[in-house]
Amino acid sequence: MRPRIALVSARAARHLDEDLPPLLAALDEAGVGAAVADWDDPQVDWAGYRLALLRSTWDYAERLTEFLAWADRTAALTTLINPPAVIRWNTDKHYLGELARASLPIVPTRFVEPGESATEELERFLRVKGAAEWVVKPAVGAGSRDAARYARGEEGAASGHIERLLGAGRSVLLQPYLDQVDLHGETALIYFGGRFSHAIRKGPLLRPGSEPTPALFAEEEITPRTPAAEELRVAERVLAALPFATPLYARVDLVRSEDGKPCLLEIELTEPSLFFVHAPGAVRRLAQLCAQLPPLSW
Repeated sequence: MRPRIALVSARAARHLDEDLPPLLAALDEAGVGAAVADWDDPQVDWAGYRLALLRSTWDYAERLTEFLAWADRTAALTTLINPPAVIRWNTDKHYLGELARASLPIVPTRFVEPGESATEELERFLRVKGAAEWVVKPAVGAGSRDAARYARGEEGAASGHIERLLGAGRSVLLQPYLDQVDLHGETALIYFGGRFSHAIRKGPLLRPGSEPTPALFAEEEITPRTPAAEELRVAERVLAALPFATPLYARVDLVRSEDGKPCLLEIELTEPSLFFVHAPGAVRRLAQLCAQLPPLSW
């Protein structure tokens, strides 16, 4: 019997996605067999699946136009989760500016756009923010790829990094590096169907003096975490502020600001790792939600 659900990945990511094996097993247990399919495989008949669940399409960052066009085509043939409107909004971190204007606490962020001066914008950022350390990363990126941490005295290297991204037509984020990350790491809160499922702690990813990773994602140190009440409140405020209905799955990544309060680093609604191995029962919850979805329901 043909699998009814496609777990959408990429050729380079299949063997890296630790969520795939438990999710395949849980869906089979729920009576809706699944198969892994690469998003850019022209041989895949997406109309043959009742649901296409985005999982590890981690190579989209340098192919965003192609990826968004694929999402639009696929959503016309089957239920795509999360849907194109969510993907289009979430794959570009300019959404952080939108959430900041809605009075959500975010990591302070300055955007540098193609055509602007890398050196001048970095100088302006450092003058206004007074950061001893800061982060450079692309507005469209995944897994900390092309992101790096810099300190005073490394302005030249940081400007060169910004220029390389701008030269490729990519917008850039400048953010202060928050010291609390070295102490507390990040808290990632995962929601299924708008309800909190579980949380994990990510250890610090960006090491001083390290080059941007050329891999699909930077190596992560993951452990389970029970989120604080104030972290849950911030995550729920972020979900309530989304410009669309709360999607089937969401991951809200928080860090602590200089005053110790949680603030949003990013919200992952497209292809987040969900860390099933650190949360017994979580994979079954997602599988049951997928089993209950009618075709073309979103």
